[in-house]
Amino acid sequence: MQLKRLTAFHTVAQLKSFSDAVSVTQSSQPTLSRLIKQLEDDIGVELIDRYHRPLQLTPAGRFFYEKVDTILKELDSSITLTQKMAHPPDTLNIGFVPSVLYGLLPTIISRLKQRLPNLAVHLKDISSFKQVSALKSGEIDVGFGRFAHDDPNIKQLLLRHERYVAALPNSHALAHHQTIHLSQLQDSRVILYHQTHLPAVSTDPPSNSLEADSPAQISEPLLHLFAKQSALPHQTTFVSDIQVALGLVAAGEGVTLVPDSLKSVRTEQIHYRKLIHEDATSPIYLCALQNPTHPALEIMLEVIYQLYEERGVTYRRVQ
Repeated sequence: MQLKRLTAFHTVAQLKSFSDAVSVTQSSQPTLSRLIKQLEDDIGVELIDRYHRPLQLTPAGRFFYEKVDTILKELDSSITLTQKMAHPPDTLNIGFVPSVLYGLLPTIISRLKQRLPNLAVHLKDISSFKQVSALKSGEIDVGFGRFAHDDPNIKQLLLRHERYVAALPNSHALAHHQTIHLSQLQDSRVILYHQTHLPAVSTDPPSNSLEADSPAQISEPLLHLFAKQSALPHQTTFVSDIQVALGLVAAGEGVTLVPDSLKSVRTEQIHYRKLIHEDATSPIYLCALQNPTHPALEIMLEVIYQLYEERGVTYRRVQ
């Protein structure tokens, strides 16, 4: 089965028009019609309903289009990654979630550039969940996120765990406490901001052994921490990102939990207080393809571990 025939069918099916496909493929309409007819003869199935206007696919054609679309996207991605492997780029594209930008990532990038002075680094704000598809498409070469993935094509390294701290407005009754138990925040409005949730442990209705407010039933990361202490807040507000959450805290609209690296943000309006819970942490993961194509990734990992050693950061080294 020729690639030209698959491409011709995919283009016509996607645009739902032979004339539009002619402009995209720079082929004549008789050529496209012939290629698609040859494809139909190859598989013995009619893919396009030629008796209706506008153009429609047969049920088999709709099914085949979805499969071909996946195959062609995978082929394009494979070609891009193969070209990168053969001709290593002088640009490193890094995806990150905003919270890691307040930690050591800027220093890591600075030191990486010292080691590789001709390397250009491009940063892209992208959620942990979307980093997987961005890696596969070649949009980014490496990602820094907060959530684990389960994808056989992605290699994920747990770099370290970062403690959460409570972010409280200056006027909050607990603002001057040295440490806080999550149960002390139950009566405060807790501001939630995570776009990616934890994998659901159970979707079954609550039973005597698995209550609705148990950690196993709660996938929102901050609420999960509260549930582990049997201290779910009575009021919550959901916002789009961590910066908005801290803005509301500064305005006295509630409290939230953030990774320790953000405790330098809005310090004029916000008090950051330690939590007594040692397991109230947010992981930092480095994600790349199982077979990375960029030569700078190994050096980046060396830089990360060296920086952790200097700063006395507890981390998990992976060879």
